[in-house]
Amino acid sequence: MEQRQINSSTICAISTPPGTGGIATARISGPQAIEIVSKIWRGANLTDTKSHTAHFGTIFDPETGQHLDDGVVTVFRGPRSYTGEDTIEITVHGSKWIQRELINLMIRQGAEIADRGEFTRRAVVNGRLDIAEAEAVADMIAADSRTAARIALSHIRGEYSSELEALRNKLINLAALTELELDFSEEDVNFADRSQLLDLAREVNRKVTSLAESFATGRAIKEGIRVAIAGATNAGKSTLLNRLLGEEKAIVSDIHGTTRDVIEDTAEINGLLFRFIDTAGLRATSDPIEQIGINRARQAISNADITLWLVDSANPTLPTEKDPKTIILYNKTDIASAPEGALAISALTDLDLNPLLEELTRQAAPMQINPAQTVTNARHYQALIKASQSSARIIDALQTTLPTDLIAQDIRETITHLATITTPITTPLLLQEIFQHFCVGK
Repeated sequence: MEQRQINSSTICAISTPPGTGGIATARISGPQAIEIVSKIWRGANLTDTKSHTAHFGTIFDPETGQHLDDGVVTVFRGPRSYTGEDTIEITVHGSKWIQRELINLMIRQGAEIADRGEFTRRAVVNGRLDIAEAEAVADMIAADSRTAARIALSHIRGEYSSELEALRNKLINLAALTELELDFSEEDVNFADRSQLLDLAREVNRKVTSLAESFATGRAIKEGIRVAIAGATNAGKSTLLNRLLGEEKAIVSDIHGTTRDVIEDTAEINGLLFRFIDTAGLRATSDPIEQIGINRARQAISNADITLWLVDSANPTLPTEKDPKTIILYNKTDIASAPEGALAISALTDLDLNPLLEELTRQAAPMQINPAQTVTNARHYQALIKASQSSARIIDALQTTLPTDLIAQDIRETITHLATITTPITTPLLLQEIFQHFCVGK
C-alpha cells in the first residue's frame, strides 16, 4: 500500500469504539486540521484559540446550512499535540449516523480517512514517540488487567526506552574506545583497560539477557496467566470454571466425560489477568473422541503456569506426580470433608472462593515485576535475544586475544539490535507491519 505524504495530508477518523454510545470523539490531524474544522463549526474562532483548550459550539453542513449536532471541540496545536501536528478532537453525541456524517463533512472539506494507527505513526515520524512507546500505546488499549496497564503506561512514559538508552550509551562508549584503538593500531596503544571493558560488557549482557528473560512473564501478564483446571471426570471442573468466570461458560452435567475439549476464558483477580482452561476429565476410556480431549487436557496441563487439580472429596483421585505449580483442591466439601490443611472448596455452592483466589495470587507473585524492565512485545524479545548473543561474543573476545576489529564488529551489532527497539524506522513495509494492528483513530 502506498503511503500518503504525512507533511501535506490531513487525516480524520472516529477515535472512540464503533457503535452507538453516549458520546463519540472524532480526531483530525494535519496542516489543514484547524481550517477544515473551522468550515463546519459555529463557535469560538479556532484560528485564534490557544492550544489545549476546549470549546462548546455547533457542527453544521456549510453547503446546506443544516445543523448536525452540538459538540465540544478541543484544540491541540503542533508540535505539542499527540501527533506533533495541529490536531482537533470533536466530541458529539454517540449516534452512528452523527458519527458518519461528521466524518463525511470533514472529508468533503479536504480531509482523508486515517489508516490503522496512522495518528500514532505520525507521532513517531514527528519525534513525539519512539517506536517502543508507540507500540505500548496499542498495549495500553488492549490491556485487560491492572498489571498489564501498568507495564504499558511505563513504556508509554519512556521508562523502558530509558533503560535501553542507558545500555546503548554504555555500548557507544565501549565502541568509541575500541574504534580509537583501531585508528592507532600501528602505535600499539590501549585506550582502556581490558578488565574495565570486560566489566562493562558483562553488565550490558546481564541486563539485556534479563530483559529477554522477562518476556515469558510479560507475555503471561499481557495474555493471561494460564491456569489449567484438571482432575478426574465429574470432579466439578466445569462448575469451578463457571464460578471463577461468573458466567455459564462450560456445560455442567453429572454424566462422566461431558467435557471433551478445552474451554478457556479470562478473569482479572487482584490486578492480574488469569486465563482459566477447563480440561477434559482424566480417566481410562475406549472412546476415541474423548481420548482426543484427554490428550489435549494433558497438553494444556503441561503448558500451564498453574494447575488447579480438582479432587472429589467423596472419591479422591490425586495426581500421580507432585508439581510445585499444582494447587490441590478438595471439591464438594458440602457433602464430604477434606483432609486437614487441604484447600477446600465447594464449586457448586456459595462457599467462599477467597482462599483459592489468594493462593492463585500468591502463586503468581513472581510475576509482579518492575514494569520498566518487563518485555511484552515479541519483536523486542527477538532483538534482545540477538543483542544478548552478540554481547556474549564481546565478553568472549575480550577474554581472548581476538583482534580489536572483531570486538568492534560485535559491539556495533549489539548497538544495532537495541536500536531497532526504539529508533524510528523508515522502512515503509516494517512501519506498516507494526501499525496494522492498531485501531483506526489511534
